[in-house]
Amino acid sequence: MNHITNIINSNRNGLAKGIYSVCCAQPLVIEAAIRQAIKDQTVVLIEATANQVNQFGGYTNMKPDDFINFVSNIAKKLNFPMENIILGGDHLGPVCWVNESASSAMEKAKGLIESYVTAGFSKIHLDCSMPCADDPDELTDAIVAERAAILCEVAEKTAIKKFGCLNLVYVIGTEVPPPGGATEEIDELELTPVENIQQTLKAHLAAFEAKSLHDAWQRVIALVVQPGVEFDHTSVINYNSIKAQALSQVISQTPNIVYEAHSTDYQLPSAYQALVKDHFAILKVGPQLTFAMREALFALSHIEDELVNIESRSNLRNVFEREMLEHDQHWRRFYQVPPSKGVLYRRYSYSDRLRYYWNLDVIESAVETLLCNLDSLEIPLPLISQYLPEQYQMIRHGTLTAKASALVVNKIMQVTECYSYACNKQIG
Repeated sequence: MNHITNIINSNRNGLAKGIYSVCCAQPLVIEAAIRQAIKDQTVVLIEATANQVNQFGGYTNMKPDDFINFVSNIAKKLNFPMENIILGGDHLGPVCWVNESASSAMEKAKGLIESYVTAGFSKIHLDCSMPCADDPDELTDAIVAERAAILCEVAEKTAIKKFGCLNLVYVIGTEVPPPGGATEEIDELELTPVENIQQTLKAHLAAFEAKSLHDAWQRVIALVVQPGVEFDHTSVINYNSIKAQALSQVISQTPNIVYEAHSTDYQLPSAYQALVKDHFAILKVGPQLTFAMREALFALSHIEDELVNIESRSNLRNVFEREMLEHDQHWRRFYQVPPSKGVLYRRYSYSDRLRYYWNLDVIESAVETLLCNLDSLEIPLPLISQYLPEQYQMIRHGTLTAKASALVVNKIMQVTECYSYACNKQIG
């Protein structure tokens, strides 16, 4: 784990260095992330979340071993060495089973941790912040820390058993934003108070020491806090560096640890640079990547409407609408809006609940049809200008080909490029 610890040490020593974490399980997104790393000549951090990938399959129907094979196959296609890919597990804890008792959920969380570590994931986010069915509405730092230590112990024992060594690093925290962004409209956010940070670290240190996890504590690299960034369905809370200076100062006085910033999607490019400078050295991005992918694929579907006979079209947008209406468990309770706004939220929301449907066979088939349809003909440049104007400019300058999949990957890389610049370029 020298790659990530070197980056964190550089950040703590005053260099504006960081690393962004690609939290996604879509092949075009993973390809874009690896291509960005190739362009930058850097490592890439790719993470799976507990609800995406777990020992039961998650919503992607991938177990941790499957996810690593999935990433490995893409890397091999791009001639990118797997040793330059850091694999992380995000929100690993009882989050998928919070409707069960704490004891039941924690048993499953132990199995989750064991499956991730056995598969070869080395960056482990211990997230026990969400109350289970028989818990009080709000958990104390002591309870969260105790549960995190229980899972850390499982991870350490599994690593020794499987690999004979301890190469794991950990992320902790009690003020963890919900995976995938806020579930309701937000107007403003309270930043994590400095005293909460001190309490969280103290509670976790005590819990780790109680289980003799002294060596593991030295490999805790990051703390999740609320820096004042978030997004909901239609709005974004912008980062304010001035408000976050107290957070920045307190972590600089804490040995070995930086902040991990969740829900950083959709921020302005300058915000990412400021976050890295303020010791939010790990930046998580997820929905914005699939949002960009959806933008590109929907744009291509409009181009397809202009060029392909109706009986041969993918009808991607309509297929999505049909599937989301028939299988509404991934969006219905999140989008509490009048029917007149339903299509807007299902298709275009920042929270991108649509991302839960990409792995359906019928959606994958529609995407394949769309890409094949457009790759079988020459897309007229005026149509690319109409629907993908930034990619049009790159084609005109000779830096991009007009192939459908290349257009999608390039659209996604507009997101990774912003993160890459902030993490890999020094700022004053």
